[in-house]
Amino acid sequence: MYETSNRRQKIKLFIIIMLPILVTQVSMNLMNFFDTVMSGQSSAVDLAGVAIGSSLWVPILTAVNGVVLAITPIIAQLIGAKKKEDIPQVIQQGMYLSIGLSCLILIGGFFVLEPVLQLMSLEQDVHYIAKYYLVSLATGIIPLFLFHTIRSFMDGLGQTRASMIIILISLPINAFLNYIFIFGKLGIPAFGGIGAGIATSVTYWIVSIISIYMIHRVAPFKTYRVFKVFVKPKLSYWISQLKIGMPIGLAMFFETSIFSVVTMMMSNYDTNTIAAHQAAMNFAGLLYMLPLSVGMALTIAVGFEVGAKRFQDARSYTYLGIMGGIIIAVFIGIILFLFDGTVARLYHTNPEVIALTKQFILFAIFYQLADAIGAPIQGALRGYKDVNVTLVLALISYWIIGLPVGFLFANYTNLEAFGYWIGIIVGLSAGALALLLRLQYIQRKVKRNNQVTSS
Repeated sequence: MYETSNRRQKIKLFIIIMLPILVTQVSMNLMNFFDTVMSGQSSAVDLAGVAIGSSLWVPILTAVNGVVLAITPIIAQLIGAKKKEDIPQVIQQGMYLSIGLSCLILIGGFFVLEPVLQLMSLEQDVHYIAKYYLVSLATGIIPLFLFHTIRSFMDGLGQTRASMIIILISLPINAFLNYIFIFGKLGIPAFGGIGAGIATSVTYWIVSIISIYMIHRVAPFKTYRVFKVFVKPKLSYWISQLKIGMPIGLAMFFETSIFSVVTMMMSNYDTNTIAAHQAAMNFAGLLYMLPLSVGMALTIAVGFEVGAKRFQDARSYTYLGIMGGIIIAVFIGIILFLFDGTVARLYHTNPEVIALTKQFILFAIFYQLADAIGAPIQGALRGYKDVNVTLVLALISYWIIGLPVGFLFANYTNLEAFGYWIGIIVGLSAGALALLLRLQYIQRKVKRNNQVTSS
C-alpha cells in the first residue's frame, strides 16, 4: 500500500490489490465448485450428499474466517500508522487463536454432526455421503485456518499476489486429487462424493505448508521476522482480535447459514430438486467472489487510509469499490441470462436437473445484484473497524426478514422451492440498504470527529 494523490492513481492501486484477491477467492471457491461438479458427474446421490455437507460446512468456515479476517484491518492500520514492530506478535497470536478455534470446531462436530443429519430425514445414501464428506474435510481444518491467518497478514500488507500464487498452485492439485479419489484412479478405490472431502483436506495441508514457508523465507514477508522470537499465547491479544473478528464472523455466519437452513428445509423435496438447487447455489457462490473480493480490497485500502488519518481518501476508495461492484454484477447478470443452460449442464447430464437448475439461476441473477452492493460496503466498514452494527443488521435482514419471507412464499404459494430464493433476495436487498445507511453515518461521524480534533 502507498499514498495516492488522485482518482486515477486510486483506481490503479485498487485494481492491483483487488485482482489477486479475486483470483484467490475464485480459485478457493473453485475447490468447492470442483467438489460439486465432479461429484455430480459421479451420481445425483453423490451431488446431493456433497450439497448437504457443504451447506453445513460453509457457515462454520465463513464464521471462523471472519474472526481471522480481523487481522487484515489490524495489519493495514498498523502499516498506515507506521507501527511495523507490532506485526509479528499479532500474527503469532492470530495463529494460536486459529488453532484453538479449529479444535473447538472438531470437538463440537464430533458431538453434533450425526444428530443434525438425523434431523434432516435424508435418504440413507445421501446421509452417508454427507457425513463422511464432512469427516474427511475435518482432517484439514487446522491447516486451513492457519493458512487464512497468514493470508490475512499478506493481504493486510497489500501483498495480495502472494496468496493468489499459493492458491493457483494448489488448484490443479485439488482437481487432480478429486479425480483420483472420487472416480478411483491410480489403484485407489472410488469414494464418490466422500473422495471430494479427502482431496480438499489434502489440499488444505499443502496450502498451509506453502504459506508458512513463504512468510519465513520470501521477501517482503521475511523482513517482518514473524518466527524469529516465539511468544506465548496472550489472552489480551486474542480478545483484541475477537472484538473485531467475532462480529465479522457472526455477520458472515448469519449470511451464509441462511443458505444452509434453506438447503435443509429443501431436504423435503426430491433428490433432483436438491441437486438443482445446490448446482445453482454453488455457481452463485462462485459469482459472489467478485463483490466479496471488492469488499476485501476495500478493507485493505480503507484501513490503510484510516490508519494514516486520510479520511477523504478512505471515502473515495469506498465509493469507487461500490460502483465497480455494481457494474460487474450487471454484466454478470446479462451473461447468466444468456447462458443459463450452459451453466446448468456443467453440473449434471440429467434433463430434469438441468431444467430445474436453469430456473434457479434466474433467481440467482437478482440476488447477486444485491450482493454487489452489500459485500463492498461490509468491506469498507471493516476498514473503519465498524463491525458490531453490521452484525445486528445481518441478523435482522437475513433471519428476521429473509428467511420468514422465503418460508411464506415456499409453503403458501405455488412457487414451492423457488420461494426460498425470493426470501434470500429480499433479505440481501434489505441488508444492502441498511449497510449503506450505516456507512454514510460512519463517514459523517469520522469527518466530524476529525474536524473536532483538528480544531
